[in-house]
Amino acid sequence: MSKIKKIAVFTSGGDAPGMNACIRAVVRTGIYYGCEVIGIKQGYQGMIDKNFFPMNRHSVSNIMQLGGTILKTARCLEFKTEEGQQKAYDNLKEAGIDALVAIGGDGTFTGAERLSRNFNIPVMCVPGTIDNDLYGTDFTLGFDTATNTVIDAIDKIRDTAESHDRLFFIEVMGRDAGCIALRAGIAGGAEAIMLPEKETAIDDLINTLEAGAKNDKSSSIVIIAEGDKNGGAYNVAQKVKEKIDYFDTKVTILGHLQRGGSPSSFDRILGSRMGFAAVKAILRGETRQMVGLRGNNISFTDLEQSISGHEFKLEEDLMEMSTILA
Repeated sequence: MSKIKKIAVFTSGGDAPGMNACIRAVVRTGIYYGCEVIGIKQGYQGMIDKNFFPMNRHSVSNIMQLGGTILKTARCLEFKTEEGQQKAYDNLKEAGIDALVAIGGDGTFTGAERLSRNFNIPVMCVPGTIDNDLYGTDFTLGFDTATNTVIDAIDKIRDTAESHDRLFFIEVMGRDAGCIALRAGIAGGAEAIMLPEKETAIDDLINTLEAGAKNDKSSSIVIIAEGDKNGGAYNVAQKVKEKIDYFDTKVTILGHLQRGGSPSSFDRILGSRMGFAAVKAILRGETRQMVGLRGNNISFTDLEQSISGHEFKLEEDLMEMSTILA
């Protein structure tokens, strides 16, 4: 514990609601245990540019309710090179930084793992991504808020669909993982859910929609994850129109709307728990771990394992239920 005197915190990759709650927890926990806390703006780019600044308790006042990240985030191709990582480490060393807390997704974790392994600097990682696709945690920061945002949109679109007897195709984020689509689709009562993990034939989708129409269903909503094998909502809608033309169809792309907004109470508490746990783990001498939540208990997973050791899978009961309840 005595070796760690100055901890730096940064966010990287896509922003996610709850990141600010985590930053707040890291800063205040570090200060409580007698450490200096440094903020790094714009992630790995900030390390290379020396975009460091000291943080105190006042620095993180009134930020829990804010979406996004007060530390900003940016892509940094230079950090992927050995020269870029060396420059980042030299800047950290010059600033007297002893350890890092990284908040982000698998790309953030990969960078943190390499930096720690190559230069022997302790790092702890917090999963901040709305996709909820990291091994080692039941929930990632931002997933709950993003799903609630999608459900709210579905409810609003349902009003219009019912009023005009329309078929709506709603595309949600999820290039490689269909977590948002699956849970929001179930909670929003979607007639069909299309996921990257499960290939859905257009003919099967049409059969589902026609069966609903025969049962006097006046409107339908299909949720499509952007990574669905059929190519997204516009492509699916076009393929359906080519085979049947009696549906009045509309397409809605929710896009980056899902990333923003005030975090839910769940994400505020999750971010606080994970930030708190990350600092305490560093002070215990642990490194290259991801803080996670399993069964409502804080857990730790080796970074290498979290990044590539296991394939993330959707819950089988939810997959089965999505079809039966629709």
